[in-house]
Amino acid sequence: MRRGIVRAALAALLFGASTPFAAQIARETNPFTLAGLLYLGAAIAVLPGTVTRRPDPAALRRGAGRLAVAVVVGGAAGPVLLALGLQHASAANASLLLNLELVFTVALAALVFREHIGPRVATGAVLVGAASLILTGPGATAGLRLGAVLIAAACVCWAIDNSVTAELDELAPAHITFAKGLVAGTANTVIGLLAAPAPAPPVVGAALLIGALGYGLSITLWVAGARDLGAARAQVVFATAPFLGAVVAWTVLAEPVRVPTVIALVVAAIGVALVSGSDHVHAHAHDATVHDHEHVHDDDHHDHTHEDGFTGRHQHPHEHGTVRHSHPHVPDLHHRHVH
Repeated sequence: MRRGIVRAALAALLFGASTPFAAQIARETNPFTLAGLLYLGAAIAVLPGTVTRRPDPAALRRGAGRLAVAVVVGGAAGPVLLALGLQHASAANASLLLNLELVFTVALAALVFREHIGPRVATGAVLVGAASLILTGPGATAGLRLGAVLIAAACVCWAIDNSVTAELDELAPAHITFAKGLVAGTANTVIGLLAAPAPAPPVVGAALLIGALGYGLSITLWVAGARDLGAARAQVVFATAPFLGAVVAWTVLAEPVRVPTVIALVVAAIGVALVSGSDHVHAHAHDATVHDHEHVHDDDHHDHTHEDGFTGRHQHPHEHGTVRHSHPHVPDLHHRHVH
């Protein structure tokens, strides 16, 4: 669980720091072009890992349906909606409104994908949602509210993406990020360039760099963390990203600090803190399966052997037999069972 929290937190750090800078160039760039460049940057960031370790064709076929959903909904639609929303909200407010992704992810994970949530995660999600409502309450401008609606729609897209990719265990996280970046990024960039003139070279370079760090490395880390924690818990940890974005907006971009924003930050921080210690224990069964993810051989799940005797943390396609046991767990790749 701890490794998953660290990965999700690093993903949040990269994404949170990148959002204010994306907001800075959103007002001078076509939203399709900006969304496309961000995800092309993501594809570039994970290209080395994708080339050195190519996906297994059989695994690609098995996961094609879920991967397509991630590419279209999370890689194409979500970024365009975010780019539109950034045109109507300040960098700090836009960052904190992205916490709605947590609320929608927890709801989908619980109601649609039957992921075990528990009272701590549910309470944390409610607090984070309440923090977002503080930002758009009395005193908010019409522009901010329009931006909030667009960002909320982007968060719905990413919630669907999160729940799908957390269970997409046939492919490595870098493969998922590369597919989303290459396919969705190219499509959105072409649409944007057909609709409006190309942005200036410095803007293109900035968008690609933001995409490489804030989306490429961030998405890859998030998927890996979600496999260790489950989509809902990983998203609660990732919800620290908007706070980092707000801090960057205040300190680096010199945006004014507003009282509602500070109150929202404190309320949401309490909600995020509740995710730790949300594991549980009961007897559960595992069906036989074959998948590909990082693992070690001392976790009661991976008892296969290697010819060279290696037992450290590594990744490769492997299979599991049927087993029934009891131990503390969260809804990671091996614990998607219904309660």
